[in-house]
Amino acid sequence: MSSPPQGLPFGDLADDLPQIGPETIPKEKRVKTQRKNPALPRVASKAKPNEALITPSSGPWPRPYIIDGDLRRVEPYFWTYNTWCKERWRGRSLINIFESEFRDRPVEYYRDAMERGLIAVNGHHVGPNHILQNGEMVSHTMHRHEPPVTSDPIGIIHEDEDMIVINKPAGIPVHPAGRYNFNSIIELLIAERGQHFLPHPCNRLDRLTSGIMFIGKNVKAAEHLGIQIKARSVRKEYIARVTGEFPDGDVICDEAILSISPKLGLNRVRANGKTARTVFKKLAYYPPRDASGAPGAGKEKEDGKPWLEKTGHSIVRCLPVTGRTHQIRVHLQHLGHPIENDPIYANRRVWGLKLGQGDAEGTETTDDTVISRLSRMGKQEVAEAVAYYDEMVDDYEKKRAEKMTGELCKDCNTPLYSDPGPHELEIWLHSLRYEDAKGTWSYTSPLPRWALPPVGMQGPTVVGGMEELVEAVKTENPELVDGSEPPLEESKQS
Repeated sequence: MSSPPQGLPFGDLADDLPQIGPETIPKEKRVKTQRKNPALPRVASKAKPNEALITPSSGPWPRPYIIDGDLRRVEPYFWTYNTWCKERWRGRSLINIFESEFRDRPVEYYRDAMERGLIAVNGHHVGPNHILQNGEMVSHTMHRHEPPVTSDPIGIIHEDEDMIVINKPAGIPVHPAGRYNFNSIIELLIAERGQHFLPHPCNRLDRLTSGIMFIGKNVKAAEHLGIQIKARSVRKEYIARVTGEFPDGDVICDEAILSISPKLGLNRVRANGKTARTVFKKLAYYPPRDASGAPGAGKEKEDGKPWLEKTGHSIVRCLPVTGRTHQIRVHLQHLGHPIENDPIYANRRVWGLKLGQGDAEGTETTDDTVISRLSRMGKQEVAEAVAYYDEMVDDYEKKRAEKMTGELCKDCNTPLYSDPGPHELEIWLHSLRYEDAKGTWSYTSPLPRWALPPVGMQGPTVVGGMEELVEAVKTENPELVDGSEPPLEESKQS
């Protein structure tokens, strides 16, 4: 699991903050930026006490990527955020606002940044005692440290003048968010195609999830596909690798899902949540291997440790009828077969030995307990799933994980993190197929490596059509059959 955001200059407001550039400041208040190296800020000199440095709005170009084996790194760089004065900030000093509302760094850091001109108002160095007024803009230039991501390239499945269908690598977020900026799908596409390119994502995938995504080349194309997806006339199929032997036949999970911590992006089955429906169908089951590498009987049952009974793994086809956050992951957890390397929903340190199976009322593990335990992951503890990979992964890889090292950046004193281990760059959930229910278009990606038969075992290497998944819910969800409108009652609930 990734660590929580570090060094966000405006706390929870970060998502609303565009980077600042000269074009955002009134002409009479603009200041020049350093031209020799636009990635580095210039701190106000004594000769010009009112001047503050604003980095270029586009950031360094070309992007400071470094390919290091199986990781893509970004060299630390300076970046400027800005926000307009909120009503509750009026008449208060700059240092008072940062001390009370932006607590991700100590107040000593903010005071020093204000005195050095790295936190400025309207592009001017004003110091910590400046009283904010209506209409003023606060900027914060800081040293950014991005986590590394996989160096796997973005696969292109189809491209025309309006749309790109990509095979997204696992471990890369779609949009810049939190600690990720240039290491995002959007920024990688811009880096590959030039600063003029403006990608418009049409669907959403979690950072750890891989598979099919649609990138519109223009707003009209993106909006057109977005309308189709919202109307549920687009069918989508995922593939997952889960613990144990999944049941045969069609498995339909209709359990509602509730967000119990929006900050952590944490959800669980709850009767008072939003309606959710997923169709599951087992593609294959692979038993565990014994010490010789041959298929074996697995571990013996042990009282108090139910997960020792979940031997081997299954490859499961998933048809999400609704589109709730983490829907497939939460439903598989509830059914007792979580995604095998899911750092959240297959984490015994968070959910306990039963891993939330059938606990729709939260009686086995309370919401507060789950939130508290998960908050510690990535700081003092490693997010450990039921199985990282399997017996073939050695102890070294199991111990590798992204966590605080205790070291600080020599340039900005930002706490540094270790590199993520391979098990933290993906979960075994892949967006396999998208198609129009009316049959006008369909796109399928190859099966990911972890969904293929293990060495020495026989199993499917391709997946058939979606008709058998749709068949299970064709009465309740006719829109999946022919693209018609969903039943009125379901439309209201969703």
